Order: sequence, then structure tokens, then C-alpha cells
Amino acid sequence: MGTICKTITLTDKQDDWIKAQIKAGHYIHDSEYLRDLIRRQQERSADIDAIRAALTEGETSAEARSFDAVTFWKRMQDLYGSVPSQSCCGERHGKNLAQYLPTAEP
Repeated sequence: MGTICKTITLTDKQDDWIKAQIKAGHYIHDSEYLRDLIRRQQERSADIDAIRAALTEGETSAEARSFDAVTFWKRMQDLYGSVPSQSCCGERHGKNLAQYLPTAEP
């Protein structure tokens, strides 16, 4: 693999950081440190691209359906006999869950 010589400008604080990393034994010289940063960013970008692709695939893989919170809560009540109340988890999470709970039918 060929190499190219580049000139970069750093602040004193950035230069001190790189020197500290070298002094701590993490890197042998400045170039090694900078190449490692670039490799990490390349890996991170590849990971983000893979996540975006998976999200896009997920969004396009099925037909979207509407969601009705009241119907959901009623279904949970039918399945499990009860649903979370404001006192059990809404207050703990700072959310007003009572607005989503079905009201008792007369």
C-alpha cells in the first residue's frame, strides 16, 4: 500500500493530546495515531450505513398499518386482565399514561 505525505494544522491542545497518547504507549508516532482515527471513523461510517440500510429495508418490507392506542390497551386488557395504570408506571416515567387507558363503559 502506498503512502502519501500530508501536512495538517493542529491546535496546541490537539498536539498535546496526540503527544500524550504516544507517551502513554498507545501509539508509536503521530501518523499511527491519525491513521487509527481514520480507520475508526471508516468503521463507524460503515456501521451507520449498515444500520441505515437495515432501517430502509425494514420500512419497505411490510405494509404500514394504522395504530389505535385505545384498541391496543383494550386488547392488552383482554389478554392480560389489566393494563398499566397511571400509578404503576406513568408517574415513574413522567408520562401521563391514563390518557391512553380505555374508560369504563357504563
